[in-house]
This record gives sequence, structure tokens and C-alpha cells, in this order.
Amino acid sequence: MPRRIITIDQPWIQTNCTLGEGPLYDPKVNKLHFVDIAEKRVGIQVMKRVDLLRRYTFQVYHLDIDTLHLSYEQFTEPVTCLALRRDGPGLACAAAQGFGLIEGDSTLRYLSKPLPPGYVPYTRFNDGACDSKGQFFAGTLYSAEREIPGQLYKYDPANERCVIVDEGPFTDSNGLGWSPDESTFYFTDSLVNKIYAYDYKDGNLSNRRLFIDALSLGLPERTYCDGLCIDDEGGLWSARWGGSRIIRFNREGAIDIEIIFPTALNITACCFGGPNNDKLFVTTAHCGAIGGDASKQTQYPDSGHLFVVDLGGEYRGRRQYDFAG
Repeated sequence: MPRRIITIDQPWIQTNCTLGEGPLYDPKVNKLHFVDIAEKRVGIQVMKRVDLLRRYTFQVYHLDIDTLHLSYEQFTEPVTCLALRRDGPGLACAAAQGFGLIEGDSTLRYLSKPLPPGYVPYTRFNDGACDSKGQFFAGTLYSAEREIPGQLYKYDPANERCVIVDEGPFTDSNGLGWSPDESTFYFTDSLVNKIYAYDYKDGNLSNRRLFIDALSLGLPERTYCDGLCIDDEGGLWSARWGGSRIIRFNREGAIDIEIIFPTALNITACCFGGPNNDKLFVTTAHCGAIGGDASKQTQYPDSGHLFVVDLGGEYRGRRQYDFAG
């Protein structure tokens, strides 16, 4: 079957993110939350205290979809992914050192910091999501210099316990999610361009196997699997860092749709949302993010902005599960 091509040539909102990531739709208030993970120095024009001028800020954005009003909170370490909370206010998150809560007014409270002390300066948590029981899964980044592997963790708020559920070794732990019946868990290892599948039951992973080998499917070298989301048919929508596109893999792992963003290079993540759950919200990153070639920004001027793809009811996503803490 030939691949279907969809082209989105205009951003929805000009957000100017350095490393936009982690979109999360909240149906209760029709808001989209997302993060900017890359460092931005606090400028003199916004900070007056000399001791704060050397600090960095990282943003968590909140977009009111009805009014398009964009607000944000600032943090001094990366908040890397978000989850809605089942019972409490604010958002749950993975941040640089572990799992926590964003409690408003730029306040981050950690629930668990599981990284060994020797790892903390050289790695951080990255992408994550919750299962139907509200357990939070998130992976870490590897450090080749320090031989620190990327690993996959689970935080269970029921017993306040954090464990490693797959020791890897992975490179950059990235997009993850569950099949519609939650029997299969998917997990992305970005720098080797692979997506793994696991059998999943009651928070336990088993039988890790290769589901997607992107390069063997003909996707270009120096483009990488990044964040993902899953539709109600079990299809995986996988963002391509450096590839100006999102790829949909069907349940058998074949490519059937490509969404191309000709004015943005680094497509980082996507999520379903909107009243009918048939809009795909898409984050991107500046061409110069994490050591990239900033000169390419002229060719891809919308890198770092927010996009939306209206699928018109043809595909719908599942609502993302809430954190139980």
C-alpha cells in the first residue's frame, strides 16, 4: 500500500522554543501543556539580582486553546515531560533528577530522586508517561564519556517506590506508550533509531523485542525516532528529529502515513487532543538545539514553533492516562 503524505507548511503558534517537547492535552480545561527543555540564560532585562544572572531557566508552557493565550512557568532545571493528575491540582512530571509535582508559581517538588549521586551531573530523565493505574514510567539519557547507560524507571505513587524496570543499556530514552488494550508497551531508543515492544501486565514489562528499526525501513541516516503517541487503532505516530516529519507505523510496524513539515527540521513529539481527540499537537526544536547547526534555521525558520494537524476524525487518539499521586 502506498504511503499517504500530509504536508503542514505553517506553524499554529510561534512559540520560539529551543527544545520544545512533551505536549500534553488537558480535556477538562481545553489546554495544551508542553515544555522547553534546553537552557536559556536569564537576561538582565528580566532579572535584577546579580546572583541570579548566572542561572538558567527552563519553561513549562500552558496554552489556552480557546483564547490562544500562552503562559509559562520557569524552573532552574529541566522539566522533561508532563502528566495530568488524577486527584490533585497542578501537574506531575519527570524532571532532571526524577519524578515530581509542579504545584504552581514555578514550584517543583520532587517525589523521588532515584539517580545515583555519581550519575546526577552527567545524565537526566527524559520522556515519560503514565499507565492506567497512574504509575509513571520515564527513561534517562546515556553518557558515553562516563559510561552511564540510559535506563527505564517506574515510580509507583501507591507505595512511593521507584525502581528500574529495564537496565538497558539505552542511548537517549524517548517516546513511550501503550497499545489501546494496554497489553503492549512501546519504548524508543533514539540514537540507535529503534522502537521496542514489551509485553505489559500490571506495571510489569517482559519479552522486550524490536518493533521498529527505522533505518532498515529506509528512513534517512542522521534522522532519529523521537517522541510518540498512539491512536485508537494501535498505530504509532513517531516524531523524526532532523527529519521534518512524523511517521505513522501501523500495528504491524509498516509505514502508512508521513506528515511533512517543510519549514521545521527537528520534530520532537506529538500528542492527540481537541474535543474529538483527532487533532495532533506537535512540538519542534530550534536547528541549533543540543549542538545542532543553527545556520539551518534560515532554511527551516519554523523550527521551535508549535504545529497542529487536524485529522478530521479519521484517526483519534486515546486520552493520556493520569498520574495517581
